[in-house]
Amino acid sequence: MNIRYKDHLILFNSTVRKALVKLNGLGLDAILFVINKDFKLIGSLTDGDIRRGLIKGHNINDEVQLFIQENPKYIKNELIDINEIIQLRKNRFKLIPIVDQDFKVINILNFRLVKSFIPVDVVIMAGGRGERLKPLTDEVPKPLLIVGDKTIIEHNIDRLISYGIFKYHITLGYLPDLIKNHLGDGKYKGISINYITEDKRMGTIGSVSKINNIENDYILLTNSDILTNINYEDFYLDCISKNADMSVVSIPYNVDIPYAVLSSKDDDDKICSFVEKPSYTYYSNGGIYLIKKSILNKIPKNKFYNSTDLMNLLIKENHNIISYKTSDYWLDIGKHQDFKKANNDIDRINFNWLWIF
Repeated sequence: MNIRYKDHLILFNSTVRKALVKLNGLGLDAILFVINKDFKLIGSLTDGDIRRGLIKGHNINDEVQLFIQENPKYIKNELIDINEIIQLRKNRFKLIPIVDQDFKVINILNFRLVKSFIPVDVVIMAGGRGERLKPLTDEVPKPLLIVGDKTIIEHNIDRLISYGIFKYHITLGYLPDLIKNHLGDGKYKGISINYITEDKRMGTIGSVSKINNIENDYILLTNSDILTNINYEDFYLDCISKNADMSVVSIPYNVDIPYAVLSSKDDDDKICSFVEKPSYTYYSNGGIYLIKKSILNKIPKNKFYNSTDLMNLLIKENHNIISYKTSDYWLDIGKHQDFKKANNDIDRINFNWLWIF
């Protein structure tokens, strides 16, 4: 959420003088959205609108409702269309108000700060012990290990925020209070965080059964110890275009064979072909998933259950489970050499994003 979105709101009966003061303080984001006393959107206002109003004979002590552009572009929070978001971005809109079902402004999408507005709940699995990273994890949970200038989990959250995702559920197990104290309720980042604490080991997805306030039709489930610059918008678009029940980020894994590989017939061992020092590419589970909300009821309640268990069940039941192959940067920080690599890579990999107008 844009934590300062109310800076862009002004009451319809405010004076233009007051509007000019507010616009002057908004810098690159100099646009106001005019609301009535119930916070309902009635128009927009820019420096240009004020200039045109003054030319018509109005003055700066008049009410802003005399200067506004009526029927501004807006997004309905309950009916987010990712293709509409993309079109608004392509058409170079800078700020778009987000309204609820009563047409009240509840947020403002700023394309200078975020690149998209993906309608998903995020679930971050952060309950692991981090055994292979001991002694680093003896007193600190793995998600709070520092990579570059911030914790691993914040790298993940900040990238997701850059795609306009604001609702988070974080599952905890080992040293949960340290993570809670570090991230708080998320308001300082403009997001909401709901914590789920495991009272026993529940596998890589079992604790999702304890979440009862999923708002969107899809959840984006990710491990907390991954460092990636994956394009989440493309991931989501691919998933919905294929009407997937579950989409799995798949990471290429190359295997080079240092010898010629022979093929022979089973009956007489006669060699029928060979390939000299071949290279094979396999795709591995990247620990990032998009899952339909309706599928979540297949996860057994309060039991140990892995994401691979769910994948096997969906395959068995002939659900539409797909692979999203990516060559974007991806690193599972599971061992000491991975942690070292993450800190070496962090300054070279583009994890942040800024839209330039």
